[in-house]
Amino acid sequence: MVLQRLIVRSLTLIDRYIARSVAIPLLGTLLLAAMLLVLDKMLRLFDFVVNAGGPVSVVWRMLANLLPEYFALGIPIGLMLGILLAFRKLAMSSELDALRGIGTGFGRLLRVPYLFAFTLLLLNLFIVGWLQPWTHYGYERLRFDLRSGALGASLKVGEFNTLSKRFTLRIDRSERKGTQLHGIFVQVDDKSGTSIAATAEHGRFLSTDDPDTILFRLERGRLIQANTKFTTPRTLAFESYDLPINLPRVDSFRARGDAGDEVDEKTLPELLRDSYGGGTSGEANLAARSNLHFRMVEVAMMLLLPLLAVALAVPPKRSASSLGIFVGIVMVVAYHKINQWAESAGTQGRLPPELALWLPFLLFAALIVWMYWTIARKPGGQPIGALERAASRAGKAIGRLLPQFGRGAEAGA
Repeated sequence: MVLQRLIVRSLTLIDRYIARSVAIPLLGTLLLAAMLLVLDKMLRLFDFVVNAGGPVSVVWRMLANLLPEYFALGIPIGLMLGILLAFRKLAMSSELDALRGIGTGFGRLLRVPYLFAFTLLLLNLFIVGWLQPWTHYGYERLRFDLRSGALGASLKVGEFNTLSKRFTLRIDRSERKGTQLHGIFVQVDDKSGTSIAATAEHGRFLSTDDPDTILFRLERGRLIQANTKFTTPRTLAFESYDLPINLPRVDSFRARGDAGDEVDEKTLPELLRDSYGGGTSGEANLAARSNLHFRMVEVAMMLLLPLLAVALAVPPKRSASSLGIFVGIVMVVAYHKINQWAESAGTQGRLPPELALWLPFLLFAALIVWMYWTIARKPGGQPIGALERAASRAGKAIGRLLPQFGRGAEAGA
């Protein structure tokens, strides 16, 4: 009884140790992947927002709407790497051999990793099933608002800014974040055929009680008013002149999922209704079914990642090879790309969506189960042993060639 209690207590401590070992690289991988994806997208968003003449603050709102998509991609890789690095650490320090020596198999050691896997699976299901459709819609709405000018246009100094069909403005200099303008040329045409062109030394925009109208207050300038009814254009020199400007009407953005091809904006219950509840037919039905099964296989794949991580974590004896880390990342990314191709094929009607997406999943599952069985049940089994041996031979060959290249370079000098 005492021995049994000691074993149970030691296994509890091992579970805590494995939990810490998995959590640190998992969180690090998630943060690193999110930062890399955000930095890659940030530069393009800054360029898009500046060219559209919108406020720079909208970039952060757009990036916030992209974070769920990035986390949906980073969570599976982070889970796999967290478990792989934790078990690799146990294997390299011979702790894994000691645990197996006292009768603790991989099945017992995988309890904590599967606790992480189920928790992250539910989180990822919520992200791809409910959160991501809304943030994707929010991102597209911000893009629309930028193009339509609903977010406000920033004036470009030294250029002619066409703020509407009837309003053109050019400024030489801007101060106080655009509230004080200098060296102004403005031309306004109204529906009655009257055209006003004015120059002024200074100017600023003022709000009015009418949300559709603003005042452009000009200071120290000259104004020319022309109309077909005038025999000659009228001119005016002024110290201060208020020019009313009618703001252009901004079209409202479409409702979520109203665009025919925007299945990414629909939640899982909506996709299920469109796929099998008679909500759509034809190409729209194929698109809904393909996207539904794409999300489901991406989430279901997370149940296989602990087995894959363990199979790739243990290097051959007397070897510190890290080939398993590279193979694991390649397998997860390749499977994601295969799913994207399968979704496209299902949407285009080349393959039934269910077959196109679940057949690769079953083949991937069979490969991972075989790899895990090899490492867990076969004495001395190494699922990627052939790749390990090939990599070892390639490394030795490169090591022999490098000194020869070095001696050749010295002789040439």
